[in-house]
Amino acid sequence: MKIDKNIKIGELLEIAPEKAEILLDAGMHCLGCPASQAETLEEACEVHGIDVEELVEKLNK
Repeated sequence: MKIDKNIKIGELLEIAPEKAEILLDAGMHCLGCPASQAETLEEACEVHGIDVEELVEKLNK
């Protein structure tokens, strides 16, 4: 499955829990927060000041 910036954090973690480490390393330390589960990857990156395109690239490696 190809991950894109529109995937919700909760969906990403459900289908690919091993990607949590990449998100944590990028600075998203609130993965367990209920609000983060409904955010898209792009929305979460905006909140945390992370380059979404760079993160998507890492998640798809």
